Amino acid sequence: MASLVPMRALVVVNPAATSTTATMRDNLVGALAGDLKLDVVETGHRGHARELGVRAVTEEVDLVVAVGGDGTVNEVVNGLLERGPDPRVPMLAVVPGGSTNVFSRALGRSRDPVTATAEILDSLRAGRTRLVSLGTASALGVGAGAEWSAPRWFVFAAGLGFDAEVIARVEAQRARGRRSTGPLYVRQAVSAFLLGRERRRPAMTLHVPGEPAREGLFLCLVSNVSPWTYLGARPVNPSPDASFDAGLDVFAMGRTGTVGMLRTLRQALARQPDTRGRSVHRWHDLEGLTLTADRPQGWQLDGDHLGAASGLRVRHVPAALRVVA
Repeated sequence: MASLVPMRALVVVNPAATSTTATMRDNLVGALAGDLKLDVVETGHRGHARELGVRAVTEEVDLVVAVGGDGTVNEVVNGLLERGPDPRVPMLAVVPGGSTNVFSRALGRSRDPVTATAEILDSLRAGRTRLVSLGTASALGVGAGAEWSAPRWFVFAAGLGFDAEVIARVEAQRARGRRSTGPLYVRQAVSAFLLGRERRRPAMTLHVPGEPAREGLFLCLVSNVSPWTYLGARPVNPSPDASFDAGLDVFAMGRTGTVGMLRTLRQALARQPDTRGRSVHRWHDLEGLTLTADRPQGWQLDGDHLGAASGLRVRHVPAALRVVA
């Protein structure tokens, strides 16, 4: 097996990620150290992984290995691309350590961290890398004089409305010591749908360039990859055509009842997903879109709840980052 040309790598480990343990970390570092010149740093606070991404660019390392969940990956990417895409930005590799690991799985990585590490090394030895498209999102603040925030990068999904509310509920449960699992997400989604007001009084309007505004939405999910997420090993796929090699896909829903929502969920979970219905709206390969809301809505990027906003402006950025394929 070919050996690697000496390569400097920064390994960013989130020790608080769902499936990241000290033993796993040590095994992964041991495997990587045989081929790479490593600097290993554990994150200690929210935003630390972003700071380490900025450091990797400044210090001109060759590769950043993110060990953690999608939140860790998002922070690292926002650090790497703080000044925008550039051929000098380090490559990114991802070892899954979270509960869903959507981005890692979209890259074809194994769900097992040890196996994924071996796959990364094989790809590096063979020179298998690729440029992937990403997205940026700016949020419109709440209240008089509200302004758009600076754009933030996302790797697989952005959302305003219902999905962000579910994530906020899950994060509240995790803060109380609950483990992030598929059943926890399902319970919180059911509770938000049945007890929340948003699907009864949809507040959002979607603006797609060149098309009439689409009003009366309570959910709007922007996807950069397919599937959108997983319930354990089972993919949830409302936008099956989403791809790193195309623009952004949108899945949105207007006012609907319990039966309609269950039908849409069943379609998204099918082996050949094709979500359709009177309340379902889909777009493929968009370069940009804007969402506005009559009242504050939660917003999320890559599964992290980021507070309340009265709008979201989303853009597609092709060939934004080189990753280990």
